[in-house]
Amino acid sequence: MAMADEGFLDIEGARLEFRMIGPRPDAAPTIVMLHEGLGSAALWGDFPERLARRTKAGVLVYSRAGYGRSSPVALPRPLDYMQREATEVLPKLLDAAGFRRGVLVGHSDGASIAAAYAGSIQDHRVRALALLAPHFFVEAFSLREIARAKERYAAGDLRDKLARHHADVDVAFRGWNDAWLDPGFADVFDIVEPLAYIRVPVLIVQGEDDPYGTVRQMEVAEEECYCPVDAVLLPGCGHAPHRDKPDETLEAVGGFIERILVLHGEAKMERAA
Repeated sequence: MAMADEGFLDIEGARLEFRMIGPRPDAAPTIVMLHEGLGSAALWGDFPERLARRTKAGVLVYSRAGYGRSSPVALPRPLDYMQREATEVLPKLLDAAGFRRGVLVGHSDGASIAAAYAGSIQDHRVRALALLAPHFFVEAFSLREIARAKERYAAGDLRDKLARHHADVDVAFRGWNDAWLDPGFADVFDIVEPLAYIRVPVLIVQGEDDPYGTVRQMEVAEEECYCPVDAVLLPGCGHAPHRDKPDETLEAVGGFIERILVLHGEAKMERAA
């Protein structure tokens, strides 16, 4: 049965909201988008639609459990929640969606999950990864900003903004914030080793002014990966390249995916008249 434009997928006892844009997985390659630690399907804005138009691929966006309109989760989250998402939930979601071939695009936590998946599960359907502001290990620099986010949330302004996008905003925020600020998190969250097992091309887009991570994340990927790694550092850009620099990010991600699709015979490069 063809996927609807939007709805829910039942995965691991949870109902996960999704949107499907453009051709379905049986008709074209699919770009699967994994949101940030405070994100949801809706918080991608119009970037999925723009990416679908640019690449002619289908685009699947979804909210992980505890986010958006998806089922809630019990708190506290396990400190290895991203690795569990990569190895226990994402494979089942791809199967349920009828994923046949395509690219994983992740932002922040979503980028980490995508990298952990590709480095842990050899899935021939995944042709490439596009990672926006990924984290592969914990930096003290990141934790300072995450602690400030906790203060902003308590003061109300951040909570009010996020509440528009999450059915249970406290679960969404605390599931992310409490885990990252746990003293044991740095010992558990480390996906540097799986980078060496990724066997598909990787694009990393990092903002030069990202308050949640430094260029060291990008450098580690370049050092550890045996696969090709394209690195794009955007000046004047913070933690959300697709929001801070949407045109530049679309050009980087869209162009990368087009090249991947051409390489696999899924598309032809447009030639200037």
